[in-house]
Amino acid sequence: MEKTVSIEDIQNFEGKYPKQLWHLSLVEMWERFCFYGMRGVLAFFMVEQLGLSDQKSNLQYGAIQAFVYAFTFIGGIFADKILGFRKSLFWGGALMITGNLILAFSPHDLFYAGITLSIIGTGFFKPNVSSMVGELYHEKDNRRDAGYGLFYAGINVGGLLGGAMCIYLGKYYNWHLCFLSAALVMMFGLGTFIFTKKHLGPIGNSPLLHLKKSKQQLWETAVYVGSILCIPLIYIMVKNTTFTDYFMYTIGIIALIYFLYETFKIKDKKAQYKLLAAFVFIFCYFIFMAISEQSGGSLSLFAKDNLDHKVLFFNIDPNVVNNSVNSFFVIVFSPIVGILWLGLYKRKIEPNTVVKFGLGFILLALGFYLFYATRFFANTQGISSLNVFTLAYLLFTLGELCLGPIGMSIITKLSPKKMFGMMMGLWFLSSAFGQLAAGKLGAEMSSIDNASLQTKLMAYTEGYKALALYSLIAGLALIIFSRLVKKLMQEVR
Repeated sequence: MEKTVSIEDIQNFEGKYPKQLWHLSLVEMWERFCFYGMRGVLAFFMVEQLGLSDQKSNLQYGAIQAFVYAFTFIGGIFADKILGFRKSLFWGGALMITGNLILAFSPHDLFYAGITLSIIGTGFFKPNVSSMVGELYHEKDNRRDAGYGLFYAGINVGGLLGGAMCIYLGKYYNWHLCFLSAALVMMFGLGTFIFTKKHLGPIGNSPLLHLKKSKQQLWETAVYVGSILCIPLIYIMVKNTTFTDYFMYTIGIIALIYFLYETFKIKDKKAQYKLLAAFVFIFCYFIFMAISEQSGGSLSLFAKDNLDHKVLFFNIDPNVVNNSVNSFFVIVFSPIVGILWLGLYKRKIEPNTVVKFGLGFILLALGFYLFYATRFFANTQGISSLNVFTLAYLLFTLGELCLGPIGMSIITKLSPKKMFGMMMGLWFLSSAFGQLAAGKLGAEMSSIDNASLQTKLMAYTEGYKALALYSLIAGLALIIFSRLVKKLMQEVR
């Protein structure tokens, strides 16, 4: 029954968006509720409930997030080679639900056990929805950017709800409810996929369908058993961040060698150049994430201690703002930015993808300069303006909108179809290194134990000024070298 819809039927859709895009966006929306909800509470929970210092919490946060994204690279390869996107997504979702239920049962005693299962589950789940979105379009279909734009905006509804609700439930009710909400929402997401997957035709099926059923099942079972056997190893490495460093550097070298092997195995020079261009974007994304991913770490702790509770005329918790305002701005401004690009395209003055990436970094730099500027609005106790903080997030988000949705789209455009999963995994792996670096940068800012609020304010904002400078340099470098990267991209816009 699932094969009655052909790939041609799906790709030759009328209108702006295929109907399957709405289904996949809904599935990913609920996963993002779970993911952003967890991300937003991690550093806060570790400081307030587990008694970790700000510095240790930042390092631990970076390690956990690094593992989440590193496993997307591994999950992407297993989906490409063995499970297919569908089974990989289902397995990952089941592990995420189990992890969150463990956290809901005993958040303090079983924190690292629940987080470990969530890490492995997210690795199998996360890259596959993005890859399936890429397959809804012909390789030369210029509606793909708009599709990823909608996908990117839609899933941020989940980020907005999860980011606000999980921290609110944990902070003002109890942590059992916080983690239970993430588990229940993930169940809803998995149920949505089960009921809508029939519309995907052959998209996401196992690449081993040509093998005998027994052999196919053997390979699949090996993946499931292997991921379960990883649990104690990940548990140990997540608790000890030094082990995380060794793991990440090892997987980074392996991933780079594997990427080069797959690239040079292709005989077509143009395809090789495109993959090298994709790698440039992936490396830029690493830098972007190292700077922007202060959200769940240092900015979360900064919001906890150093901000008042006023946004315009509203009284609101600063951690709720920190966790959800980015997603709110994405939802509001994503269509506006999309219309802006279309308007510039019609006038034949739309900047190319490389320049858009550069503009993203410059806007990120302005956002972090405003985070730095909160020190000028602080009172003598070291409490600053939530309004300025929120305005900084607006600039931060506009920078993300120049880069995030276009990034996912350009990777699928530059990659051969059989390498979609691996390249999307590599995109997320670059984010893993960004998360690790973000944790270390955040730890550097919070290296003074038992500091006063005023001292914390000065240390964090000084760090944000340095990040603004790094971001500005990266943005200008991209714009200066945009022609060179454009040549590597060949005919891809």
